[in-house]
Amino acid sequence: MAPVADPPRVPPPVVIALPAEIDMANAGQVGQQLGSALAPGVTTVIADMTATIFCDSSGISMLVRAHKQAAGSRTEVRLVVPSTVVLRALTLVEIDQLLPIYPTVSQALAARPVPGPHTRHG
Repeated sequence: MAPVADPPRVPPPVVIALPAEIDMANAGQVGQQLGSALAPGVTTVIADMTATIFCDSSGISMLVRAHKQAAGSRTEVRLVVPSTVVLRALTLVEIDQLLPIYPTVSQALAARPVPGPHTRHG
C-alpha cells in the first residue's frame, strides 16, 4: 500500500485588533501592524475593526495600501466592521469592492477565500 501524504496545512488567519479611532495620528502605526502580519506563509489577515467607531480618509488609505501589499504576496485581507458608521464610510468609497467585510470575527474566520469583487458577508 502506498503511503498517504498529509494534506497541505493552511496556516490559521492572523487577526489584528484595530483601535477605536483610526485617523491621521495613528494610521501609519495601524498600517505597520497590518504590514507586519503579512509574513511569509500567511494566507489571510483579518483586520478586526470591532472596537473601531471612527475611520477617516487616512485610515481608509491605509486599508487600501494593506490590500495592495497583501495582493503582492497572495494574502487575503478581510475586514470585520460591525459599526454602521464605519461601514457606511468604507462602502461610500467602495472599499467593499476591494476587501471582503464581515460583521463578526467568527464569520471572517469561518469564511472561505473570496475571489473577485467583494461584498459584505453575513
